[in-house]
Amino acid sequence: MRLLPAGAPRLGLGLAALGRPGYITLNRGADLADRSVEAMRARAEDVLDAAYAGGVRWFDCARSYGLSEDFVGRWLASRGHASDDVTVSSKWGYRYTAGWRVDTDGEPHEVKDHSAEHLLRQWPESDALVGSHLRLYQVHSATFDSGILENAETHAALARLEAAKGWALGLSVSSPTQGDVVAAALALEVEGARLFDAVQATYNVFEQAPGPALAAAHADGVAIVVKEAMANGRVLQDAALRKHAASLECAPDALALACVLAQPFEPHVLMGAVTVDQVASNLEALAVAERLRADPELLGRIMGETRQDSGAYWRARAALAWN
Repeated sequence: MRLLPAGAPRLGLGLAALGRPGYITLNRGADLADRSVEAMRARAEDVLDAAYAGGVRWFDCARSYGLSEDFVGRWLASRGHASDDVTVSSKWGYRYTAGWRVDTDGEPHEVKDHSAEHLLRQWPESDALVGSHLRLYQVHSATFDSGILENAETHAALARLEAAKGWALGLSVSSPTQGDVVAAALALEVEGARLFDAVQATYNVFEQAPGPALAAAHADGVAIVVKEAMANGRVLQDAALRKHAASLECAPDALALACVLAQPFEPHVLMGAVTVDQVASNLEALAVAERLRADPELLGRIMGETRQDSGAYWRARAALAWN
């Protein structure tokens, strides 16, 4: 399926770190001193403007990303960007519970619910805020434990929503089993038609385990979206990645994103930038990816030197603190 307007790059801007005061990206405090709603809205608009000026035409939100849909929706309206010029994707399934706090005294920042009832509560909220630009609506963090893969009532409700609104349906996945979840989810059908046409997965130079599942999905016509391509900032500390970035005379973040963009399953890749300077640096990945596609041996060497065990990767991610 086609996600983007013609000619748009396969880089998008994710609002996970811009739509709420707390997230798990490293060194977040250095980039976001003021976490008030007003300051975060202003920062989001600055970053959205910079991304749009750089050619980005795709913006990814979620109901649980604080005010992400509100920020994007108001920005789109104020800038007058037409619905055929910009793609918005969003997600349902988590409820934001942090109350605009970073420190929640150990309470979760978001609570998952993949029931049909929760879908019916959440999709009208997304529709009201970004519906005129919304092209892809995704199950947020589908897992075997969440019950979404067996919930025929939710499947039927999603199929009705797709028919009524014309939105493509997708799912995001996480955990060491994400490749297996992708395979199981893409086998789901409602009235003989495949339910999901897009999958959003965690894939980066550290976590490469879902690569075969994503390649198979791509070959079957499924749109591939990659989140956390910089592993919440952790890849920027990797000595091997930094060595290759220096050799290529590019920034480490650009190389990390480029390594994902250059994969043969042709992913759409989300940036997690929270400053205008980060947007500019991230966009350099487009040119670096071209160099890597022309030199598959180098790409293979970088991926081989940075790859981590999937289980170890997810244990380290689980230990990251909201900040």
